[in-house]
Amino acid sequence: MSMELWAVGASSGWSGGAVGNLPDVVADGRPRSGGSLDRVGMTGIETLVTLPSADGLLRLPALVDAFVSLDDPSAKGIHMSRMVLAIERAFSSQDLTPSLLGELLERMRRDQGTLSRSAEIRLATSYPVPRRSLLSELTGRRIYPLTWIGTLDREGRVRIQLGTTVSYSSTCPCSLALARELLLDRFRARFGDVEKILVADAIEWLGTEDGLLPVPHSQRSSAEVRVEVDPQSQPLSPLELIDLIEEALGTPVQAAVKRVDEQEFARRNGANPLFCEDAARQVAAALAAEPRVFAHHVRVDHHESLHPHNAVAYASSANWVQS
Repeated sequence: MSMELWAVGASSGWSGGAVGNLPDVVADGRPRSGGSLDRVGMTGIETLVTLPSADGLLRLPALVDAFVSLDDPSAKGIHMSRMVLAIERAFSSQDLTPSLLGELLERMRRDQGTLSRSAEIRLATSYPVPRRSLLSELTGRRIYPLTWIGTLDREGRVRIQLGTTVSYSSTCPCSLALARELLLDRFRARFGDVEKILVADAIEWLGTEDGLLPVPHSQRSSAEVRVEVDPQSQPLSPLELIDLIEEALGTPVQAAVKRVDEQEFARRNGANPLFCEDAARQVAAALAAEPRVFAHHVRVDHHESLHPHNAVAYASSANWVQS
């Protein structure tokens, strides 16, 4: 009886456990209905990637979404396992760079044979960066989200985008002006009828509650930035992109602080009031001035402390292509 069953199994393409003879439904089967598909693949593939940092090379966990087109209308499906293997081979042996992503896209498409003509990959990880405090020389650590999006179109063009989000503080210019006006009103009420004001009297008054500058409202804010880079040239590193954004904004949030750092942070906020429009323009201008950035897209959100809603501004270069 067992010999008869084995013979039936072998004739149907089942090997009883021999890997080389297992049925390939994708290759042998036909789709229920014909037609090409724009993207087929997987999301949330778990892997490790290597990135350079101030601490040396870091091995970081990442999640990958990988897709190829299904251009053969008579094919049942793609070979998904080949994409997983290509991703693991690429990231286990090389640092994560735009050129590596370009090579991976080519490999993903090539591994599908004649089934696919385009490919796409999206990768997300978290990037730890040591940050010094403003004055006290303390060191803390910030963790920034990083995303890469790579596309290989049917004409063979490769596009690579790098993205991150930076948190910063924004003081409302309107509330700062109103606070200053209120302080001037108090000053006029105290010294308006005095012909000559002694410096000592003014200093003493400034040390009282009446002489305290009313606090303009500030809010934690975020700048979400994506840039397109050339995979064949010297790339802009994630840390360089983060530093460029934070320098353009002027008031990134701090990791570790003492009181002198908090005071300096307050000074910088007061000296750098920002509407969301200001922030978006400053970041966009800094990106436009960086020759390694081919195109850029910026979104800033000011999480209002006065209102229950947010203030938002967008800025994109003329050659930005949404992915």
